[in-house]
Amino acid sequence: VQLQAFGGGSAQAGGSLRLSCAASGRAFSINVMGWFRQAPGKEREFVGIISRGGTTYYADSVKGRFTISRDNDKNTAYLQMNILKSEDTAVYYCIAGRVFGTRESTYDYWGQGTQVTVSS
Repeated sequence: VQLQAFGGGSAQAGGSLRLSCAASGRAFSINVMGWFRQAPGKEREFVGIISRGGTTYYADSVKGRFTISRDNDKNTAYLQMNILKSEDTAVYYCIAGRVFGTRESTYDYWGQGTQVTVSS
């Protein structure tokens, strides 16, 4: 399975950005897709995930602001980021795997990082 990330960039605080993640290869084997992020000088952290059936789970830090959706026909997941804060500045990593979880080790597949920068 290969994951290709799209989107990201820069936004003002309070603004919005959208990330996409497209899976190819043996995408039918994927149940869960989502994102982790890593801010400068910090450890990588869980952002949110979505199952093939549409069940979502988010980190408390983004709950109510970020929304993950998924198009199973296109093997693509989307991360809509609203009410952005400067602390959302990070490299965002798309992930995919078979099991629902919040730990990095849960996920078999990782996309390239996408920079998101939020200025206040």
